[in-house]
Amino acid sequence: FVYSDAYWMVDLGNHVFPAEKYRLVYEKLLHKGAKKENFEAPEPALDNDLLLVHSPKYLKKLKTGRLSQVEIMTMELPYSPELLDFAQLMVGGTILAGRLAMEDGLSVHIGGGFHHAFHDHGEGFCILNDVAVAIRKMQQSGDFRKGMIVDCDVHQGNGTAEIFAEDETVFTFSMHQMDVYPAQKEKSTLDVGFWSDDSDGKYLDSLKSHIPSMYDVFKPDVVFYLAGADPYEKDQLGGLKITLEGLKERDNIVIKGAMQLKIPVVILFAGGYAYDVMDTVGIHLNTIKVAQKLKRKFH
Repeated sequence: FVYSDAYWMVDLGNHVFPAEKYRLVYEKLLHKGAKKENFEAPEPALDNDLLLVHSPKYLKKLKTGRLSQVEIMTMELPYSPELLDFAQLMVGGTILAGRLAMEDGLSVHIGGGFHHAFHDHGEGFCILNDVAVAIRKMQQSGDFRKGMIVDCDVHQGNGTAEIFAEDETVFTFSMHQMDVYPAQKEKSTLDVGFWSDDSDGKYLDSLKSHIPSMYDVFKPDVVFYLAGADPYEKDQLGGLKITLEGLKERDNIVIKGAMQLKIPVVILFAGGYAYDVMDTVGIHLNTIKVAQKLKRKFH
């Protein structure tokens, strides 16, 4: 596991984004028997790492706090130097989780998945694109050549789609709801769209039609899995009707397909905005349980 207490200490004011979920998942894992030595604390990503993805102009604006009101409104987060620290630490966490997965076959970042950040601006609660930076950094370091993003957040991974649009070494797959944010969808390598009130059957059948065949064809060296909790039927920001059992089966399909082919998996939490934060926490914990069970079976 990759985790830092700093993840939940960021002050977002009265905001729908539940930063406390990171602490709650961490505490639940300890309560269930995880040892503190199973958790690794990340270092903030360096500017040189961020510049592998983000423009120097955008990074300078973030560092100096010279974002326009429009840019801050597009981010949908209250800008502060502490917020940038939070974002850089999250990027560092995903880089660390990527490296751990390459060593061990599986890692869980209790955080990450900020897929709406573009190369030159932030959007939708996302300032820096941790997944994109981690992939670029690890490719540069020779950790792997081909990466795949399996994005099952309820919102399209528009930032990562844009960043990797011309890159044949990265496959971006996004399963998302069409009639919610972002209004303007980018083109992923493969997009699968659903509509309000679509439920388990349609969602899981569609996922099974692409996995594991997608892995077989592209043959990635690693899969970054954005296991968003927000397709859940009681989420505030989504309109899909996916049950807790449906989400567990989703996790099983994505992770099992990769593990059967000996592809390392990095799990990132991405979104989750259930009316009761403990529902979101429970969904993230279920993802971890599914992953641990499959790890025991295939490793």
